[in-house]
Amino acid sequence: MDRKLLDLLVCPATHQPLHRLDAGQRQQVNAAIAEGRLRRGDGTTESRPLADALASRDGKQVYRIEDGIPVLLIDEALDTRGLDGLGLR
Repeated sequence: MDRKLLDLLVCPATHQPLHRLDAGQRQQVNAAIAEGRLRRGDGTTESRPLADALASRDGKQVYRIEDGIPVLLIDEALDTRGLDGLGLR
């Protein structure tokens, strides 16, 4: 993803800047998905692991990137409030 585009994107729910999850953060989110602990904005449990993702500055919302395109839909955001270390470092 182009850095200029990333600098323009914000969380549609909170309007916080977004940052790309690093490999360790993605692994943490994917482990929570595998355990069935993460819900999407629409209330459904997420079952698909992330290949790439963006997180809000505070790390409480995570948005999947599919085929290089961020999916910035509130209903598809992962609620990651129960996970530590996803915020901007």
